[in-house]
Amino acid sequence: QVQVVESGGGSVQPGGSLTLSCVVSGRIFSTAAMAWYRQTPGNERELVAGVTNGGRTNYANFVQGRFTISRDNAKDTAYLQMNNLKIEDTDVYYCTAKPKFSPNKYWGQGTQVTVSS
Repeated sequence: QVQVVESGGGSVQPGGSLTLSCVVSGRIFSTAAMAWYRQTPGNERELVAGVTNGGRTNYANFVQGRFTISRDNAKDTAYLQMNNLKIEDTDVYYCTAKPKFSPNKYWGQGTQVTVSS
């Protein structure tokens, strides 16, 4: 059974940093493409960043140069390092795992990030 569990959210001031973690159980991590999405209630979820099982990364324009996605296959964990946070980065952040040979995409429960002064 696959489980995706995020952690690391919290409250910070503008300009601050947070690191989100995403642990995936179920022995799929090494083949899975990992991604972070975010969503404000009432809005659609939007892609923040992704990393393939081969390590290739992509980012939404609004986080370029501020956020870094990475993965540690030995720990079955993906990370989202968020620097220079802005008030508009306030959202619930979700981690997803999509195994390479499966049509399924597994979602975590989300972690709240709040940026306010």
